Amino acid sequence: MKTKKDPAKPRGKMSSYAYFVQTCREEHKKKHPEASVNFAEFSKKCSERWKTMSGKEKGKFEDLAKLDKVRYDREMMNYVPARGCGKKKKYKDPNAPKRPPSAFFIFCSEYRPKVKGETPGLSIGDVAKRLGEMWNGTASEDKQPFEKKASILKEKYERDVATYRAKCKTGGGSAAAKAPAKVEKKDEDDDDDDDDDDEEEEDDYDDDDE
Repeated sequence: MKTKKDPAKPRGKMSSYAYFVQTCREEHKKKHPEASVNFAEFSKKCSERWKTMSGKEKGKFEDLAKLDKVRYDREMMNYVPARGCGKKKKYKDPNAPKRPPSAFFIFCSEYRPKVKGETPGLSIGDVAKRLGEMWNGTASEDKQPFEKKASILKEKYERDVATYRAKCKTGGGSAAAKAPAKVEKKDEDDDDDDDDDDEEEEDDYDDDDE
């Protein structure tokens, strides 16, 4: 059963690329007010144009995205879902410690530039697939440096979480963080989720490749 959409729920935050596409649509409407839009072709042209833009040109759209994120976080802190509109999505406290990357993520962040450099035309999904294949083909002893880094980061994260929870109990944390989620143990070498993990990693480390 499809849950009813809550009209009072804050509008979702927009990415820098979404702002860019919105601007392209407005420009197209001004130039061709009566023309119909082939959305598949339009989206393809937007994507190609975005990839060739410099960091400076993308800057104004990234600034808009940052401002919208601030707006969204502020509105979500005060949002209470209406009855019958589904469960409220748990708000993540921006001050909470960030979950550390797995050994595979660390491997990806190191080798992703090399993969992209060797084959510039690869999509995000294809890059993730290539990295997953590289990781699966890496010998156990060669994975150890990445696993060691992940282990160190995980230990630091668990210490930070303990400190964070202590602050929340004494009133030092934000209202949204009074009952932080439990630290979930995750298999650092879960190769089954390689592709999905890497696409999430793209969002965290490489927003420009949308």
